[in-house]
Amino acid sequence: MFKRVLIANRGEIACRVIRTCKLMGIKTIALYSQPDVDAPHVWQAQEAYYLGAAPAQSSYLNINRIMDVARKCNADAIHPGYGFLSESETFARKCAEEGIKWIGPRPEVILTMRNKSAVRKLMMEADVPVVPGTMLESDNIDDLKKQADTIGYPLLVKASEGGGGIGITIAQTPQQLAASIETTMSRVKRSFGPATKVYFERYLLDAHHIECQVLGDEYGTVIHLNERECSIQRRYQKVVEETPSPFLDANLRTKITDAALKAARKVGYSNAGTVEFLVDGEKNFYFLEMNTRIQVEHGITELTTGIDIVEHQLRVASGEKLSIKQEDVKVHGHALECRIYAEDPNTSMPSPGKITKYKEPSGDHIRVDGGVAEGQEITIYYDPLLAKVMTWGENRSESIERMRHALDDTVVEGPTTNLILLKTIMDDQNFVAGKYDTRFMGELRSKITL
Repeated sequence: MFKRVLIANRGEIACRVIRTCKLMGIKTIALYSQPDVDAPHVWQAQEAYYLGAAPAQSSYLNINRIMDVARKCNADAIHPGYGFLSESETFARKCAEEGIKWIGPRPEVILTMRNKSAVRKLMMEADVPVVPGTMLESDNIDDLKKQADTIGYPLLVKASEGGGGIGITIAQTPQQLAASIETTMSRVKRSFGPATKVYFERYLLDAHHIECQVLGDEYGTVIHLNERECSIQRRYQKVVEETPSPFLDANLRTKITDAALKAARKVGYSNAGTVEFLVDGEKNFYFLEMNTRIQVEHGITELTTGIDIVEHQLRVASGEKLSIKQEDVKVHGHALECRIYAEDPNTSMPSPGKITKYKEPSGDHIRVDGGVAEGQEITIYYDPLLAKVMTWGENRSESIERMRHALDDTVVEGPTTNLILLKTIMDDQNFVAGKYDTRFMGELRSKITL
């Protein structure tokens, strides 16, 4: 097992990885940019090293600087978290060249799965259904217009690289296509670095966003840890997640988890990953993409299975075989996650500022994965996620009721947050009944002003 792990990330995911490393007796090394000098992940780790100025390109996206630190501190392994460089084949390959273990899948697997259009071909070969769309990405506007016409409008414009829903736009008409492409490219560049090509997918109006957590080792074993319902989103970024999905029946759940295993085995996947699907109102499901990293919402899967996903990431990366088999995975109860963002609940625009008061909820079956502290300045440079509040219950109703109490017990003063929006969702009749899809947030905003 590793002795020293460098965490190439910040905020709540860095704190989350530190927590498991400490339980396993592994020393942790944090990285920080100028505005993060006093952030919780810095003082929770045993060591911390300065990266650079606030912009991600100067700090958390600076591969050469991170590798310099990794060599200096004698790191055995690097955990990339999510976002930033977590799905960078270049970064993973650099680690291999330096003899530092990458806690994630092999570089060639990352490269394959990052190419969103190429992976569609692989999924079809594996008999996994895919969303209708283009087969080849391009940067030529005339070619893109022709491809768009063959799919029909509305359609989703996506960068061929990137992930987490960042940069996705909708072109409702041919006249909106050029602007949608430009917006997608600029957003992805800010979060992941330069991107040059896009591709299209048909926009499913009544879709559910369902994802399946998978774990694989370096000896060919792949298992799934059930699914998560992630349909409540704003700007294609998730806001509320739950597991199990209230929409799936047992038969469809089995089909989706089987398809996720097919997808992972097709590319020889190891470590933690998530296979994402869209499911339409008729319960037809389609492969969307695969995230080759730990997922933001992995905690609710941990609450319902009792499996520490980060621990298995570390063990698999160190060369161990998976210690659990598919038949060992049992789902107990129901779990919810609400993401607390520093943003205007009406517009979803970031709301930077100094946190003057901060209090996390506590109680039985309440878990908070946080990454901020009172007195900390929330800047415009990074994702405005402050914390993830999770609740577990014997059933969905109990989990929702616990979440209501947890949100009421949460205090964030200074930046504007989406707390009032999250509370509104928990009380919404359609949400409580489990009758919602990806249109939920748009419909909710049309009925209320927060």
